[in-house]
Amino acid sequence: MITVISLGGSIVAPDTVDEAFLKNFVALIREFLEAEAERRFIFVVGGGGPARVYQNAYREISATGGKKADNNEADWIGVMATRLNAQLVRALMGEWCSQDVITDPTQAADMTGKVLVAAGWKPGFSSDNDAVLLAERFRADSVINLSNIERVYTDDPKKNPQAKPIDAISWPDFRILVGDEWTPGKNVPFDPIASRRAAELGLRVICAAGRDLENLKKILRGEKFLGTTIG
Repeated sequence: MITVISLGGSIVAPDTVDEAFLKNFVALIREFLEAEAERRFIFVVGGGGPARVYQNAYREISATGGKKADNNEADWIGVMATRLNAQLVRALMGEWCSQDVITDPTQAADMTGKVLVAAGWKPGFSSDNDAVLLAERFRADSVINLSNIERVYTDDPKKNPQAKPIDAISWPDFRILVGDEWTPGKNVPFDPIASRRAAELGLRVICAAGRDLENLKKILRGEKFLGTTIG
């Protein structure tokens, strides 16, 4: 049983590292691994606050010098932030993770431990897409996407007070919400490029609040949970 979790950088390092969250998250994962011999996890870690801080600095300094920031360069900055966060998560998993951080999901070797940790790969998409590719590689039928939002909404609730939460949505309808284009640091529930591939695979994606660990337990146990199911 392999569970793929896209672990949003916004919950690992919203500004700096959220030590309290990581301590509790690691304890929860250990609980499941010790209780279920067949359980395996793949974590794909995002860039979070460090990625945005460095990307914004690059854009601001470029603009000051009269140059337009290059999206490819901004994406690489974000990728490197995901790798720093992923290395931290891998270290915290200790003996459960016996392999190096995966940076190319298309070249991932078979799992030798109970946990595999991955980071961003290359420009053109977010780490969500790496999660989808790893789900494909390891034949998982779903991805749990943990971020700083508890559900997908019909619109941005911070800008539109009439936006309504969604419990379940099809891939065609979800892709209308998020569009088809990726820009570095784009803030959407699930990356448009990842969404396209997930739809092609018929993959199910669950979007839920990453810090609500009791809710995550319900998802992992197959119980009723708070979140949005896509697909």
